[in-house]
Amino acid sequence: MSDVAVQANRVSKEYRINRFQRKKTHERSLRDDVVGWLTSPFRKRDDSGSLDSIWALKDVSFDVKAGEVVGIIGRNGAGKSTLLKILSRITRPTEGTIDIYGRVGSLLEVGTGFHAELSGRENIYLNGAILGMGKREIDRKFDEIVAFSEVEKFIDTPVKRYSSGMYMRLAFAVAAHLDPEILIVDEVLAVGDVQFQKKCLGKMSEVAHGGRTVLFVSHNMNAIEQLCGSAILLEQGTLVEYSHDVSSVISRYLSDAVDETTSPFVWVNAGNTFDNPYLKPLKMSLTNADGDPIGGVVNRRDVVWLQIEAEIKRLDSALIFGYAIYGESGTPLYWSLQTDAPQEQWLKIKEGRWVFRSRIPLEVLNEGHYRLELIVGLYYVTWFCAPGEKGPVVYLDLQGGLSDSPYWVSKRPGVMAISTEWVGDLK
Repeated sequence: MSDVAVQANRVSKEYRINRFQRKKTHERSLRDDVVGWLTSPFRKRDDSGSLDSIWALKDVSFDVKAGEVVGIIGRNGAGKSTLLKILSRITRPTEGTIDIYGRVGSLLEVGTGFHAELSGRENIYLNGAILGMGKREIDRKFDEIVAFSEVEKFIDTPVKRYSSGMYMRLAFAVAAHLDPEILIVDEVLAVGDVQFQKKCLGKMSEVAHGGRTVLFVSHNMNAIEQLCGSAILLEQGTLVEYSHDVSSVISRYLSDAVDETTSPFVWVNAGNTFDNPYLKPLKMSLTNADGDPIGGVVNRRDVVWLQIEAEIKRLDSALIFGYAIYGESGTPLYWSLQTDAPQEQWLKIKEGRWVFRSRIPLEVLNEGHYRLELIVGLYYVTWFCAPGEKGPVVYLDLQGGLSDSPYWVSKRPGVMAISTEWVGDLK
């Protein structure tokens, strides 16, 4: 067992929900409280236990070897964050056991483990002490942590006055630089600017190559594929797949069956799913140049549009929407957003129901099966339909028409199949 860093054995986590506590305290009446007190001993139970319980994890077992970098993926609510909290000893499993062999450093959310009233400097030493490090050991890392976090001017300021970005930078710097043998990170790329995200990925790569164990939760499939040597797929609290073939796990995650109300070529919002204060998606489909729906296999010489029907509920200058396209391996090929053009060419959007269309550049795509996923968010603020979260999706099957050459009548090597112009001069 000396080469095992983390061992999970049939880990389950149950959360109990008291129906009579769902109302906020100021919204409850005396009647609510009295009814709750009187009826609580008589509440019915079903075969799975309490009617007011949710199993966030159920019988999850796996071993992680020392020095492994493991990506943990799954939809929102799959149990990823709960698993990391158990691994970080923040919460206890309801059933099963977790064995950890090494010192754990965790970054589960912005400022995890920080004391709001203490300064950045004091929180660095506090977190180091929690990890079991001595003052001299922390002293050696202090300057490196501060430089990485880029909060030198505010290092003696109470962290309660930090912005979320400053919080995140310092929290990640502490977690990654205080030499934990096992680093646990949850959605490090969800906060911060692009440059900071690149720094995070670079540091995590450095940590991984340094022989330390990393467990990494992210919706960024490209980052998972780049950093991780194995991947765990969770679905509704159960472990679906754990494999060293990261691409295969990602592909399974991205290619899971779509909602029963959809078809491979048309997505219809049957309820209020993916609703948000700004844009409610209604329908997504593939159409030809005339706007007629298409299905089945298309040729690269065809003209195919992605059509998005949506209700614009509220205007915001930061609103972005479009689609992300993925190849057969789950690799993201490109994003297309309504703000890609120069600002003076942007659509003059008003509140109301819209039909948006974007032409798919078949001329650069290879033969294959493609996944087109709706993305919606506020630029650098938040996602409503985040890339890789399995939001509204349609599929495109592309065959034929790769070039006019007799040498290439079928799929070419690589992701793309581009026919470029050639010229030559005899000298």
